[in-house]
Amino acid sequence: MRHGKKINHLGRTASHRDAMLSNMAASLIIHKRINTTLAKAKALRKVVEPLITKSKTDSTHSRRTVFSLLQSKEAVQELFKNVSAKVGDRPGGYTRIIKLENRLGDNAEMCMMELVDYNEIYTGNTKAVVEKTKTTRRRGGAKKKATKSEATEAADSTEA
Repeated sequence: MRHGKKINHLGRTASHRDAMLSNMAASLIIHKRINTTLAKAKALRKVVEPLITKSKTDSTHSRRTVFSLLQSKEAVQELFKNVSAKVGDRPGGYTRIIKLENRLGDNAEMCMMELVDYNEIYTGNTKAVVEKTKTTRRRGGAKKKATKSEATEAADSTEA
């Protein structure tokens, strides 16, 4: 029976687990996306989401509280400067877990964990992605179009 078992210990001691989750949280904040196992991602979500909520109020106390867990000045600066500005109006749910294929070595369930507002595909910044994919791979097509347009421009200029 699992009465009262609320924390997944992840097969580690408490100090090792805290250090691992701290490092993973700093990596997620700096890189905006990490690949990890599903169990670690679910445990990490319970650590990261309160930190992002705390970063909405930029005070010395909240910065010190966040730094006590992250132990990384770069991660704290990124969190309070960029991440909190993007998630300012979001009431919660700052992370997304996307399942990937199982790991080859031990068949562990893998996933990609990312900050929600930093995925351009889901947030609506799809124009940049679509414009990059509209290039063709045919040879010489652009030259023919350019010569036809130059010929029509030359004809128009001689008529005028």
